[in-house]
Amino acid sequence: MTNPSFIAVDRNFDDLAERFEKNISTGGKGELRRRIIRADIERVLGNRLRCQNPPLRVLDLGGGLGILAIELAQAGHHVVYNDISEKMTGRAQALAQEAGVEAQISWHTGPYQQFVDIDDAPFDLVLCHAVSDWLAEPEALFPALSNLLVSGGWLSLCFYNPAGMVYRNLVRGNFRFLDKQQRFHPDAGSLTPPNPPAVEDVNRWLAEASLDRVCASGIRVFSDYVLEKRGGLAFPEQVAEREFTYATQEPYKWMGRYLHYMLQKS
Repeated sequence: MTNPSFIAVDRNFDDLAERFEKNISTGGKGELRRRIIRADIERVLGNRLRCQNPPLRVLDLGGGLGILAIELAQAGHHVVYNDISEKMTGRAQALAQEAGVEAQISWHTGPYQQFVDIDDAPFDLVLCHAVSDWLAEPEALFPALSNLLVSGGWLSLCFYNPAGMVYRNLVRGNFRFLDKQQRFHPDAGSLTPPNPPAVEDVNRWLAEASLDRVCASGIRVFSDYVLEKRGGLAFPEQVAEREFTYATQEPYKWMGRYLHYMLQKS
């Protein structure tokens, strides 16, 4: 169960924007995550993504560098971007300008709680990736997301899987850490969430918000657990292909360091 008091306030990545961009968004991990998420969205929305008549109304909540938001704007959809970090928003705007779509995206900086009454709502598709992991009260996010969607609208939700942390400590022999049930205390510059919600809690909150899961994928289902890079593990392209293959397969997908759900508002 989540202990909300462990995260006193919602996390703002102004202090880690450059590290976030280098280590998470633009490196191999970020490319793999986006590939899996794109495939899930394509699997569910299909031709609706390629049809701009009418265009989709899309919200990227906690958008970070806004890479997927930019791609959707390039495809002709109406996109609204939000992030609590001014530095992240500024970097996303710069990337959108390079892509020629800055003016096609509506930009909003601030916490999502101030965003739920936006005039642009409701949306056909909401992207919410690695947001719930960093909130003081993550359970409040899910009814807000539901309210931002049209009836039958879609939510792309990506969140940290705490089971991955346990498994990683198991394969590394950190048994004393697990025996003591110690809470993870990240370094000041860590990009690992300190107390992410349990998957069971996330599933319950989604059900209570009338958000029905249509598909699920795991992100980084094996490569994060590797201790020795031998054989095919020494070749990043091969690793990425295997990760993509097993991302949707039972039971492997549930070992992903992150999970991605596509959900529909009922």
